[in-house]
This record gives sequence, structure tokens and C-alpha cells, in this order.
Amino acid sequence: MRIGIIGAGNIGGTAARLFADAGHEVMISNSRGPETLRAEEGDGIRAGTVEEAAEFGEVVLVAIPYRERETLPVDELSDTTVIDAMNYYPGRDGQIAELEDDSTTSSELLARHLDSSRIVKAFNTMEAGTLEEDGRRSGDHRRLVLFVASDDELAKRTVMELIDEIGFDPVDTGELADGGRVQQPGSSIYGAELTNPEAREALGRDEW
Repeated sequence: MRIGIIGAGNIGGTAARLFADAGHEVMISNSRGPETLRAEEGDGIRAGTVEEAAEFGEVVLVAIPYRERETLPVDELSDTTVIDAMNYYPGRDGQIAELEDDSTTSSELLARHLDSSRIVKAFNTMEAGTLEEDGRRSGDHRRLVLFVASDDELAKRTVMELIDEIGFDPVDTGELADGGRVQQPGSSIYGAELTNPEAREALGRDEW
């Protein structure tokens, strides 16, 4: 699969390496241009502009500061599965009234901007170091989970398969409104390193 990465920080850079190690073609990008990413190239990873990465990817992971979400290229991401790995931090991103009063979620706001993309909330609750170091084979009882929410079932399943490939158990939290909300900063699962049973207990659900 071709995977684009927009945002080459801790999460974006780590995810790029994991996807490439799993055999996927990866193009990584940032706002400063591909010439700043030459050190990331090799072993299945190449650098490009944001627009090139958006056009390249069948799936595109976005890991940029949330305040920059409206800089994402709408046309290039049309009809694309977009993994929203962003988090809203008002101290960094500025206060957004609809998120402050909890009338919507950060992923739903992103979906308004990328109105022809398939948004999947994932890769936003785990620290980069854990993502990089703690992947385990399927069936290992110590395997940690990554949470997934989306209004598009096919896009969700695609991302869940990618998560499994890189060594984590994908856990479906539902649609963007409810599932996306429980993945936001401040929730019981945000930043927690959880196995599947522990995640089930944290979410208060008996089955997925």
C-alpha cells in the first residue's frame, strides 16, 4: 500500500518507519519541504512536499499541530482515507469554541475541512516512544492497543489492518462523534498503555 505522512515529528516519523518496515511504500512530508527530510529517506521511505504526499497515499496519516489543520490540501486528499493523529491543545492551538463546549470533536471539525475524505481517528493516544518500541506479534497477551474511530467502516477496517501489521491490537471505539471523543486528551484512555482487556475495562465495554 502507498502511505503518505504529513508531519514528520515524533508520531509521523515513527509511523513512517513502522509502515515501511511492514512492507509499505511511504512518502513523508512536512511544512518545510522535502530537502529537510533527506535523513528520513531509505528503506521504503522517500520525502516529498505535503501536496505530493497527499496525492501519493492511498492512506495518509496527518500528524501536525491541530491549529494547522486547514492548511491540509483538500483536493489532493479527496477520496482518500486520512488518519487523524492530531490532538487539540488550546494552550498551543488557541481556543476553539466548539471544542471548548464539547459540541463536536476535533476529528469532526477536520472532516468539515476535508469534506471529501474518509477520516479515521487513530495514532493520537499513544506516545511515540511506545509506538516505536512496544509493537508485538499477534496473540501476545502483552500486546498494546491503538484506538480507532470513524464514520466510514471500510476506511476504519483498512486502518485497523495497518495497526495489526505494525504490532498493536486495533480497538474500535465507534464513530467520530462518540468514539473520537473518548480518544481526545483528558479521556481515560488518552496516553494510557493498555492491553486489550485493560482497554475494555477502561472503556466500560464487554465486547467490541
